[in-house]
Amino acid sequence: MIAALAKKKNDLKRGAQAFFEHDAAGGIVLMAAAVIALTLDNSPLSWLYDKLLSTPVVIRIGELGIDKPLLLWINDGLMAIFFFFVGLEIKREVIEGRLSSIQKAALPLIAAIGGMLVPALIYIALNQGDPEALKGWAIPAATDIAFALGVLALLGSRAPVALKVFLLALAIIDDLGAIIIIALFYTSELSLSVLAIAAVGISVLAYLNFRGVQRTAPYLVTGLVIWVCVLKSGVHATLAGVIVALFIPLNSKDADAQNSPLKQIEHGLAPWVAFGVMPIFAFANAGVALYNLSFSDLFSGIPLGIAAGLFLGKQLGIMGFVWAAVKLGISRLPDGVTWLQIYGVSALAGIGFTMSLFIGTLAFSDPEHAAAVRIGVLAGSTASALLGYYVLRYSLSRADNENDSKTYRVAEIAERPHA
Repeated sequence: MIAALAKKKNDLKRGAQAFFEHDAAGGIVLMAAAVIALTLDNSPLSWLYDKLLSTPVVIRIGELGIDKPLLLWINDGLMAIFFFFVGLEIKREVIEGRLSSIQKAALPLIAAIGGMLVPALIYIALNQGDPEALKGWAIPAATDIAFALGVLALLGSRAPVALKVFLLALAIIDDLGAIIIIALFYTSELSLSVLAIAAVGISVLAYLNFRGVQRTAPYLVTGLVIWVCVLKSGVHATLAGVIVALFIPLNSKDADAQNSPLKQIEHGLAPWVAFGVMPIFAFANAGVALYNLSFSDLFSGIPLGIAAGLFLGKQLGIMGFVWAAVKLGISRLPDGVTWLQIYGVSALAGIGFTMSLFIGTLAFSDPEHAAAVRIGVLAGSTASALLGYYVLRYSLSRADNENDSKTYRVAEIAERPHA
């Protein structure tokens, strides 16, 4: 009996480990968090969901204090960790990875520009004449890396590696674009005195990097000070995460590249971001009470603009810009990747989810628009995920059939008697 229980425990442990090591696990956990939030907010326990997110959380040291509801701690604090992780990823990819040369970066860069520009234009076209609604123009421009790659991972090893690299590079550039948009367009009134203190902190980071300091603690402690200053300055606090990441050393003092402070932090932080930060954010921001909404609410400018921007705009923007780049000779398709597969990835890039929800919280501080943003993001992201998955599944199945047919013909010719 004891041996059977021990075996069952080990089997469960191995099963859980295999799940969390799967490339699609992050996307599945994200989806589960969103479903739980939607279920709670449309059940008799909706009051508990709302009460939890509005719970005041206060941290005070002397005269310095931060007093925010739990929802804003998640959006300003946990998302700063996510953007810190994104900043590490961007720095590594630009210096030695998929974006380290013009040749490598050209096609995903062009695709990302189209994938941000066209969705924004569609949103603006559907919300002309409403200055308040136009604040959300950047919401459909975002792509959720974890969710998009998670859907692609469901197709297994049949998906060409070059296709995965293209989607990852496109999504990373998309995140960089989102960071720039947040810095330029979603910054409130500035406190120059607090920003000056943040600038001193940034100078300390630059000095640490210049001196080749390898220990991560000085960077992280200084980064925490910068985060508090940025939070109090009027600039969105998540940008502090990106700034700190850019100063973390990529190179180590010894020959072992794995001792790089940046790679160590990135590797250690990855599971916490995938299975902690992002699902918590999704849970806190995906809840929407559907029973209060009318049919006209679902097709008003904001949700329609977001859904159309994500579902149609991403496809048109990415596919159109990639086609133009290839036809003009600026770049070429990745090896082993077909046009149909590029179209499938273009659809997957319409999964805005966490990034779109996040930009939505910045664009509309009024809770009146929260439901419209969430409906648009969920509708556009879900439709994009389904279309992208089935297009890629079909294209990969067709490619497998063609390969099998070629193999059969080669074998048939080989078996023919020679004259």
